[in-house]
Amino acid sequence: MTKTEKLWWQEAVVYQLYPRSFADANGDGRGDFEGIRSHLDYLRDLGIDAIWMSPCFPSPQRDHGYDVADYFDVEPTYGTLDDFDRLVADAKARKIRIMLDIVPNHCSSDHAWFQAALKAAPGSPERARFWFRDGKGPNGDEPPNNWRAIFGGPAWTRVTEADGSPGQWYEHTFTPWQPDFNWYNHDVLDYFDRMLVFWFDRGVDGIRVDAVPVLGKHPDMPDSPPAPPGLTDGQQWRYNIYGHFYPTAHDVWKRWRTVIDDYERTHPGRHLVTISESYGPPEELLRYMQGDEFHQSFAFDLMLITWLAAPIRAAITDSLDMLASVGGAPAWTLNNHDTQRIVTRLGRLNANDPAAWTGNNLLYVDAPIDLELGRRRARAAVTLAAALPGALYLYQGEELGLEEVLDMPDQAREDPLFIRSNGKELGRDGCRVPLPWTTDATTSYGFSPAPVAPWLPQPKDWADLSAERQVADPQSMLAWYRTVLAHRPLLSGDLQWVDTDLPECVAFERDGALILANVGPDAIELPAELVSGRSLILASQPDATMQLVPSDTCVWMSPAH
Repeated sequence: MTKTEKLWWQEAVVYQLYPRSFADANGDGRGDFEGIRSHLDYLRDLGIDAIWMSPCFPSPQRDHGYDVADYFDVEPTYGTLDDFDRLVADAKARKIRIMLDIVPNHCSSDHAWFQAALKAAPGSPERARFWFRDGKGPNGDEPPNNWRAIFGGPAWTRVTEADGSPGQWYEHTFTPWQPDFNWYNHDVLDYFDRMLVFWFDRGVDGIRVDAVPVLGKHPDMPDSPPAPPGLTDGQQWRYNIYGHFYPTAHDVWKRWRTVIDDYERTHPGRHLVTISESYGPPEELLRYMQGDEFHQSFAFDLMLITWLAAPIRAAITDSLDMLASVGGAPAWTLNNHDTQRIVTRLGRLNANDPAAWTGNNLLYVDAPIDLELGRRRARAAVTLAAALPGALYLYQGEELGLEEVLDMPDQAREDPLFIRSNGKELGRDGCRVPLPWTTDATTSYGFSPAPVAPWLPQPKDWADLSAERQVADPQSMLAWYRTVLAHRPLLSGDLQWVDTDLPECVAFERDGALILANVGPDAIELPAELVSGRSLILASQPDATMQLVPSDTCVWMSPAH
């Protein structure tokens, strides 16, 4: 491959699939590999290049897969390794690659290593794989430091020793059932080296790496400087300079990149990708993208900002400029499994008010919601994002225009964010509700083959949003996603901004093609000199013309002739 040829992942469309909520083939109310296999044609017709599956390893599911009990097998609820291999093979037959979600910062407290550590003595090799420490105070009754867990409470839990006495404490960035690995330990390094090769040998072509900023830890575990007052635990952890963006983590990512590069050299034709999940300042994210760590890093700013032209343009510019400085490829996304769905976010009537926008899509504000407005803006947003250079990551159900399920009964919620905050934070269940495939409510809208309740309840009006109904409607959100993704290969070249005096307008060119989004409340008239010699390629609203772009609409136009 020459230097000018692009690798598959640099401009790929990747579909994030949440296995528990995608499709249930065996009728137990939870998704599985066979359910995914049964809808591969749907994904092929959508126009994707790869599937990224949220964690599908054995897990007690206290955090729905992000608490891994075994990194060398699959969750029995989803199937067997043979089922997984059939899924990989059938996907590749449709030219769809498989990516996995790897959780390296922590494992499940059910993991065999952690269970062995609980039985072992302080100072043992088993405990050295984790962060076991003696407590403070006369009897060790206080946590070893002041760190707070992201999901609430202290970042330390005390264990009972084999003789029944109160013992050491272990550190956990998220919950007590997710103990953090000690990445200074050779056993941990070797374990994950072998894990990467195991899954690459099974045909996996990429990995999304979870919670990248928290893997590094100061070896002495000192107290964190105090955070500003009034913050939740989930906000305080960002100020923990000894357990957040700590520089020793870069040694781990360099090691992983060496494993991956060596694998590619010994397996001609395989081109693997790693993408980091990192929320943080640009200077920190840039350190992961120096050419010897991650291939990609999510450009989250476009997902997190208000529906206004200036912040949208700044989010795009900042991401492209940062990655261009290291030759990196951007990866855009508007939704994921941790984020309130875009239809609801942008449907809030204050979604374009910086004073009312939280900047955190898990903080729920009280503004009224207009779902039709949200869907109109979501159509415009994906039309804009699909036109950007780089990869595009979708989250299951956004192509159907699904909204966040906000009115779920408390007793149905399972997210540890909700449980550990005593309901103060609604958590992420609302974006993880099982998908509606058909109009048949007796089978959870086709999610299951039998009349069984899905693991999270679906809204009663989702028949209208089902894939079955939208496939038959050329004006549906699904039809629009298919159209946009089919036209995406028409665009190439670097992004060049087009400056206009139009209010709330985002405009740029790629090899002469014009992409223009009106994110304001009023229609805008386009000047003749801007559109002369062009033709309309796509418009997110059918009433858009070469002269007039309605509110919350994005259009693509051909190069001028």
